[in-house]
This record gives sequence, structure tokens and C-alpha cells, in this order.
Amino acid sequence: MDATMQENISQKISALIGNMGIVVSVDAVTHMDSVTFSVKSPDAALLIGENGTHLKAINHIIRRIVDKEFGFGGENKSERIQFIVDVNDYHKQRADQLYEIARMSAQRVRYFKKELEMTPMSPFERRIIHTALMEYPDIATESRGEGEERRVVIKPL
Repeated sequence: MDATMQENISQKISALIGNMGIVVSVDAVTHMDSVTFSVKSPDAALLIGENGTHLKAINHIIRRIVDKEFGFGGENKSERIQFIVDVNDYHKQRADQLYEIARMSAQRVRYFKKELEMTPMSPFERRIIHTALMEYPDIATESRGEGEERRVVIKPL
């Protein structure tokens, strides 16, 4: 994603949240093939919501706006611009928690030699669990379920 596109998306995020009457600053941080739009605000609790529900909604709305503007809907989803909106490092902190949960769950699966079905998670959270456990040669992960009930299952090999 080039600097012009990053600036365009940053402005859209600022405008969306600004229309809610909340003042924010937005910085784009590139990591590998993805961009994180880091939003800083003293009203972070309003933007994040309970268990990140408001932040998920903001991400969804911004994703839809960007997909429509750049034509990444329908059949072009594979060409989508990879990004996420994070508020006051909520996603980063949640990722750290999930890495720890994944590590502890893998230890349980190793010890008891039984698969472990985790609680339902968002695609972002499931991806973190799968990534965290790729390093374990004696552990496999898969996603099961549909929609809001989709969850990670950790299995011994």
C-alpha cells in the first residue's frame, strides 16, 4: 500500500470517528504485507466497546468504505488491501493475551493428549492462535463452526 492510499484511509478513519464527536490522531504503521492504522484517543473506551465490539464495527465500516472506493468487493477479495484499525493498542494487547492463551492451551493438549476446543473468536483472533501454534511441530490447529460460533481446535499429532 502506497503512502497516498495510507493517507486516504487515515483521513477516512479520522472523518468517521470525527463524525462521532471524538477527536483522534491516526498513524499508519506498516508491518510485512499489512498496515495498522493506530488510532490514539482519550475516548478509547467508547471506540473499543465491550470486548472490542465497537472496534470490530469500525473496522468493518472502514473495510467496506475502502473496498467500495477501490473496487475490492465480490470476486476481487483476494486483491484486498490488508489493514486493521487499532485503538490505543487494543489489538496489540489482545494479540499478546492470545499468544499466551495459545501457548498454555498447547501445553494442555500436549499433556493430556486430547484436542481442545477454544471459545468462539473473530477471524483476527483465530489467525493469531493459528500463527502462534505453527511453531509447535506436535500440535495442529483447525477452525470449526460457522459465523459467530467459529472457533479454533487445537489437536495433538
